This record gives sequence, C-alpha cells and structure tokens, in this order.
Amino acid sequence: MRLLANENIPRPAIDALRARGHDVVWARTDLPGSDDETILRVAQQEERVVVTQDKDFGELAFHYGLPASCGVVLFRLQLPGPEAAAKRMCAALEERDEWTGLFVVIEEGRTRTRPLPPARVR
Repeated sequence: MRLLANENIPRPAIDALRARGHDVVWARTDLPGSDDETILRVAQQEERVVVTQDKDFGELAFHYGLPASCGVVLFRLQLPGPEAAAKRMCAALEERDEWTGLFVVIEEGRTRTRPLPPARVR
C-alpha cells in the first residue's frame, strides 16, 4: 500500500508499516514543515492514501473541495502509547485493500466511512 503519513503519526507506526512492506512517505522526515494542503497535494500526485490524526483533512476535502480522491484515513484513538498505536494502525490499515475515494474515521470500537466529494475548482 502507498501511504503518506502525516507528521502526527508516531514513528513506531511508520516503522511497523514499512516492515510489513508498505511504501510510506512520512511528512515528519520527507516533507518537514509542509502544511496540510501540501501534504494532500503530494498524496494526490503520488497516489498515496493520507494517514493522519488531524481532522483538518476532512475540512479541506469536504468544506474547501480540495482534491482528495487518494483517500484519507483519520485515526481518532486514545491509546496508551506509540507501540499500541502502531499495532492498532497497522491492523486497521490492513483490513482493506482499497482506500481510494474514501474518507475513513477509525475510532475505538467503530469505523465510519464516507465517499469523498468530487474536487471543486478553486
């Protein structure tokens, strides 16, 4: 799976995803200081699913109409530490093969999925 992990995704999750064979670009090291719009644009260009803990990506796609057909997975988890987060994130991301065109919110005990809207011309 091709992923673009936002800088707020913990390193153990990045390491675990890479160890499992996923192609992960991590904003913290590969796109340091990039704003959310840039991260979303790069994900679109490189056909990577955005993985984040930042609700702003939903706002960019739904309210501002920025292109996000690459897919966005938003984690809203309260876990005891980075290793637990890594384990839960890997398991959740590997539950599905295709995230394109979806905005998915993963919480403890439930997953909400919505189709992303078509991009609006700005």
